This record gives sequence, C-alpha cells and structure tokens, in this order.
Amino acid sequence: MNDHDRDSLLATAVRLRTEGHREEARQRLLSLAAAFPEDAEVAYQTAWAHDVLGLEAEAVPFYERSLSGTGLSEEDRRGALLGLGSTYRVLGQYEKAVEVLRGGAEQFPDDGALRTFLAMALFNTGEHHEAMRLLLELLAAGSTDPSVHQYRAAIEHYARDLHETV
Repeated sequence: MNDHDRDSLLATAVRLRTEGHREEARQRLLSLAAAFPEDAEVAYQTAWAHDVLGLEAEAVPFYERSLSGTGLSEEDRRGALLGLGSTYRVLGQYEKAVEVLRGGAEQFPDDGALRTFLAMALFNTGEHHEAMRLLLELLAAGSTDPSVHQYRAAIEHYARDLHETV
C-alpha cells in the first residue's frame, strides 16, 4: 500500500465516522493502523474511532502511539492530548489524566477545553482549589453573561486565592 492509498483510505474512514458509520470506520482504521503502525495521524484517527464508540480502553494505545510519533498537525495534537487525558479520566486513571491534560494546557494555554478537562481531573484527584481556579478563570474570560462580565476583575482576583479574606 502506498501513501496515496493510505491518504484515500484514511479520508474515507474519517468521512464514515463523521457520517455516523462508526463501526465501519473503526474496522477500516484498524486495518490502516496495522499497515502503518508508525503513522501518528492514523493512530490518532483510530483512537478517536474507538473513543466515539465508548471503547475507551482500546483507544488508549492508539492515542499514546499518536503522541509518541511525529507528523500530527497542531490541531490533531491538541485533540490527541484532550482525547487521551479525558479517556484516562473516564477510566479512573486520574493522575495520568492530570499529567496529560496539564501538559496539553501548557502546550496550548488558550485551549479552554483542555483546561476544562484538566479541572475535572484535578477535582478527581482532590485538587479542588486548582480545579476551581481554572474554572473561575475560564468563566471570567469567556462568559457573555453581563453580570459575570461586571464582576470579571473580582472573579479573576479570587480565582488566584479562594481563601482570601479581609
């Protein structure tokens, strides 16, 4: 199989997944992953196909493979970090989730989804203060609610130290 065949088969599998033919997409991606075991993009798409079917444990090795390889676009790298971190969290592997999501949030500091899933994983590890800080910062920066906007400075201030009193 050459690179042109790989590109065509990958595009077809992604289209099938987006059109709701998830199991067929997964089967095609498993074949592609076997043919291209070092291909980070194929691994990422294979992980995603497992994730959308609720096969989180099966998705993990493909996410890990995609992130250990090269060739992922910046957008796919973000997606793989979010996918792996949130999958670890769903599987109860909270410390791994925090590690992956924290690394993702450091690489992509403007990605609110990474920081939101990091906050959830931090909650699961008992790091409630940091989880709340992240969520308050996201709320203050992104809310369109006029009353939240009015108190943005105060919310951002208290996000840094929820224990502060006068």
